Amino acid sequence: MFRERLERLRARLIALIMPYLGQISRRIDPLLGQARGRYQKFEPRERLLVRIAAGLFGAFILYNVVYLPIVGIGAGLNDKIEQRQRDLSSIRRLAANYAALKGDLASAEHRTVPDNRDFSLFSVLEASLTSSLGHDKIASITPGSDRKLTDGFTEHSVQLKLQNVDLAQLVGALYAIGSMSQPVGISALRIQRRSENTHAYDVDLTCIALARNA
Repeated sequence: MFRERLERLRARLIALIMPYLGQISRRIDPLLGQARGRYQKFEPRERLLVRIAAGLFGAFILYNVVYLPIVGIGAGLNDKIEQRQRDLSSIRRLAANYAALKGDLASAEHRTVPDNRDFSLFSVLEASLTSSLGHDKIASITPGSDRKLTDGFTEHSVQLKLQNVDLAQLVGALYAIGSMSQPVGISALRIQRRSENTHAYDVDLTCIALARNA
């Protein structure tokens, strides 16, 4: 079906072009005849020079009209292919970043504390550190202001000051915070050695918990 359409189109084009080709042929034929006559009058050496010139002219035409456009098309295709490959690499990187961010968000959603009146970060930290260190090692514990985050999350924070703790007690306190049943993290930690006892430390730390808004 497609081939038949092409044949019909070819026939129509030939029918349209033939009258013009006939006119051109009638105008060119006398000029060609004159050129043949002049060529026949040339000496053999002159004929050779004419043939060489015609060959060079034909090569020039082929180079500029046929070869260069084909090379240009090939170079353009290569440039387009390379650009598509770069675009594909960028899309893959964006997809990988999106998947990583989506995974981080899913992990953050699972590591949230209940956002209700029954939960108190202050209370759970005080109970855990009093049990692991003793009340005398807690110099102060101060609830921070809740901070509304994007995507419907609220960050709870508590400022803690521990005093006169040795290295084992500090490690135990950090382990107790990290192993709590509620997902509590540490956003800031400052350790200062006590001047009167180089084996004891004062510690300032900020504990945070992420709650998803209802």
